[in-house]
Amino acid sequence: MRGHYRRDNSVASITYVDGQWLEGNPPLLGPMDQSFWFATMVFDGARSFDGVAPDLDLHCQRLFRSGEVMGLKPPIDVDEVIDIGLRAAAHFPRESALYIRPILFATKGWLWPEPEESARFVLTAHESPLPSPDGISVCLSRYRRPAPHTAPTLAKASCLYPTTGMAIKEAVDMGFDNVILLDHEGNVAEFGTANLFIAKDGVAHTPVFNGTFLDGITKKRVIGLLHDIGVEVVERTLTMKEVRTADEIFSTGNYGKVIPVTRVEDRKMRPGPIFRKARELYFAFARECALRVPKRP
Repeated sequence: MRGHYRRDNSVASITYVDGQWLEGNPPLLGPMDQSFWFATMVFDGARSFDGVAPDLDLHCQRLFRSGEVMGLKPPIDVDEVIDIGLRAAAHFPRESALYIRPILFATKGWLWPEPEESARFVLTAHESPLPSPDGISVCLSRYRRPAPHTAPTLAKASCLYPTTGMAIKEAVDMGFDNVILLDHEGNVAEFGTANLFIAKDGVAHTPVFNGTFLDGITKKRVIGLLHDIGVEVVERTLTMKEVRTADEIFSTGNYGKVIPVTRVEDRKMRPGPIFRKARELYFAFARECALRVPKRP
């Protein structure tokens, strides 16, 4: 296997495409390819750390559902993708924190991919430390999540992310780490890069899925883990007023897993007991129940 290596001979990033492991960032698209022109591309992201890959199988399954939304016919089956993801992680030291990203993209077609053999598959894995659980600052964004009838909101589609990028860029310029996005009706949808939870009077609340944002894999995992120990979690419509007056606010998502909010606009907050329990339960699940990375080849 060839990889992208550092001077100390340890691998930094690898890419799997067409049955081969290639160096870090190989060129895959030409200017006449459909997704270069029209962004018909979907991806998913999974994590590996300490020799485990929590919910890698669910992330790969969602990739295929996203592809279906975008008219992409995968050239590979989902079990193969899971296996490739685990083999990618195996090329790194066991303690490495990795981001594993399977992708489907169109090469043929004009506004829409050609129906047969329309997609190519590629998977990348690279080192990406887990964010510190010390907390993030957030503000309300002027941007909103699109309505389901205006964009492919049921897919983790690349074409949706420029809006997220603009929203987070504005927040960072104002001194915040992330943003809260509303849906098209003015209710709270999510953070820019993760699902949103609040806690009030010992009960956790999270926006009910309404098709404007991804019903996150880590979000559903955390809901189940909290339910198992008797913590009430309510999925419902949330307003920005409720977020601003919550006892706790925290995020769930693949990249950071479970992270507290320590400042919402001009209000400072402390990580709370429901956040701490959610994070503890998640990492216990990950280390005890997740898919195991095989030994290095």
